[in-house]
Amino acid sequence: MTTTQPLPPLAQPMRPDVAAFLAREHELLIGGHWRPSVSGQRFTSVNPATGRPLATLAEGGAGDVDAAVDAARRALADPEWRDITPLARGELLHRLAELVEEHADELALIESLDNGKPVSVARAVDVGTTAKLFRYFSGWPSKFEGATIPLSPRNGLRILNYTVHEPIGVVGAIVPWNFPMSMASWKLAPALAMGNTVVLKPAEETSLSTLRLAELAAEAGFPPGVLNVVTGPGRVVGAAIAGHPGVDKIAFTGSTEVGRLVTTAALGNMKKVSLELGGKSPHVVLPDADPVAVAAAAADGIFFNQGQTCTAGSRLYVHSAIYDDVMAALVERARSIAVGPGQDPATQMGPLVSARQLRTVTSFVESGLDEGATLVTGGSRPRGLAAEYADGYFLEPTVLTETTHSMRVVREEIFGPVLVAMRWNDVDELVELANDSPYGLGAGIWTNDLTQAHRIAGAIKAGTVWINCYNLTDPASPFGGYKQSGWGREMGRGVLEQYTETKSVWVNLT
Repeated sequence: MTTTQPLPPLAQPMRPDVAAFLAREHELLIGGHWRPSVSGQRFTSVNPATGRPLATLAEGGAGDVDAAVDAARRALADPEWRDITPLARGELLHRLAELVEEHADELALIESLDNGKPVSVARAVDVGTTAKLFRYFSGWPSKFEGATIPLSPRNGLRILNYTVHEPIGVVGAIVPWNFPMSMASWKLAPALAMGNTVVLKPAEETSLSTLRLAELAAEAGFPPGVLNVVTGPGRVVGAAIAGHPGVDKIAFTGSTEVGRLVTTAALGNMKKVSLELGGKSPHVVLPDADPVAVAAAAADGIFFNQGQTCTAGSRLYVHSAIYDDVMAALVERARSIAVGPGQDPATQMGPLVSARQLRTVTSFVESGLDEGATLVTGGSRPRGLAAEYADGYFLEPTVLTETTHSMRVVREEIFGPVLVAMRWNDVDELVELANDSPYGLGAGIWTNDLTQAHRIAGAIKAGTVWINCYNLTDPASPFGGYKQSGWGREMGRGVLEQYTETKSVWVNLT
């Protein structure tokens, strides 16, 4: 059922700086130097809008991870980084934020070409979030204080007890492909603010913006070895980082399945581990909500970033009294979304990131239909795309109704533009359904009854609950999940605890 609006062929010329960047043979950043992998092997990044090669990158391996960890440990002990003042460390982060903003258009185009998302989204969300994160955390090095603690010691001793926060050491950061650069900055900003060094592994599908960000970090003045980047397959590079005895902490964002593997590998030297994992977020609509406003928010909640968002509002629960009105407006909105290459200014939804992800998402749609769901709109490749995009990984915005909690499309994370919609009548039953998931990352509530909104927000087991809004984040606010959606929190003051060790010092003044 093809209903979305395809776009004409893209007529914009390529930016010369981006063309030159893509033409390079991209290498690994280890100890401040760009170098090929030990094996000399390379892999290809593909433009998801065309299915054709975009750039080639060094395929790292365990030996490259060894070298990167060694470089990070040397930098950790080097006075140039070890003894830098908190204010000076903050200034480096602030300078990096400025450079990200100065190169915003370049970074957004790289991200769009590599990931598929619209350039407008890459610039506003990916680039904007990256700059905000570095700027926000640039203020923390001089403000994350220890404490003096009043004690009641035995035998009349006079004791001064105080705490200090010290860098945890070498951080292994493993990030996903859906928001490549901004997810990297979620790890880098607090890790570097607290004086750690980092070995970063970007997703093999979308490494390019992170490599450019690493170049900007060097330009900002971060010493060699403070940030190291090893590209390559997760099963090799990610596994080597997670299990490496020289890594003190793992910060991982990705699927719950891979998160379990990372946790198991990290047990070898009892690394600290923080995990931001999958989601299957409920989007709850009460009978007094405005159907048109809800439809717009629900569409954005699932179709934003092609549905490749861990907090995607993929389960829509609408009260029976307004279900038909909401669904009519939602389907109309889904059918109006312009699907095409991310570089076209008119594009509202780009392709999925890879052929594998397209196969995965379409298999979920087929599974839902096999189990009795009704396809209301979408489910197919958009018609009318230019021949240039014939091999791109496009899928229409898709809505399934008549779904039940026994279906895979309701139980499992799809990570694509597929919404499942269900009716409800009893609020207690609604809360039970919303919580009937192994995940607990996000949830949305739409109502003018704030008493009911707060009651439901308190009952839903999720790390973030949005009331009359959806998918908002900010560097100052903690983000993370309940249940199998992860351990720990990203952003905000609380994340700094995950990148430091707290030392308690006792001094006998008797």
